[in-house]
Amino acid sequence: MTNPVIETILSRSAAKYYDSAATLSDDQIRELVRIGTSAPTSFHLQNWRFIAVRTPETKARLLPIAWNQPAISDAAVTFIIVGQLADASTIPQRLAPVVEAGIMPAHLVPDWELPARGLYFEQPQRQRDEAVRSATFGAAAIIYAARSLGLGSTPMIGFDDVAVHREFGLAEDEVPVMLLTVGPERTGNWPQKPRLPVADVLDFA
Repeated sequence: MTNPVIETILSRSAAKYYDSAATLSDDQIRELVRIGTSAPTSFHLQNWRFIAVRTPETKARLLPIAWNQPAISDAAVTFIIVGQLADASTIPQRLAPVVEAGIMPAHLVPDWELPARGLYFEQPQRQRDEAVRSATFGAAAIIYAARSLGLGSTPMIGFDDVAVHREFGLAEDEVPVMLLTVGPERTGNWPQKPRLPVADVLDFA
């Protein structure tokens, strides 16, 4: 008996060639991001943001600062995956809906905020690491959701991060972690490439 989630993961491959005539609706893009935001974040920080580059005009702005990679123009949408520096002061606000939903008792909120302050306060490298981790988790969820919907995707690190930060108005505490192209594919893409054997990457302790 096959497991559809595992089959989706194992069949995913990086899409180089997209159907340049295909589009995704705003609702389809919103649904991909909704799924992406179900990914885990430390202390429920949800320290991410997603910029959906989907119009010819915004694609043209992104293309030259993303090494003129054709997928930027051809894919239905390119997400700029943005991580936000970890900030413990946001935790009460982030946890308010959790308390309201009856999942967490209100008296536990300080038990999350105080250790987070100890972990991140005046720790710029940890703050940035957490931004990258959270954004990457969110991107991964979008990648596999896209695959399950019959769409191709490719995470990309080939871009000028300073220029992307400036051109798309990122805040001072935001980091452009990666680009993620998503859309219907055209023929010519490779299947998933073989990976290292598990024996080469797994140790039991």
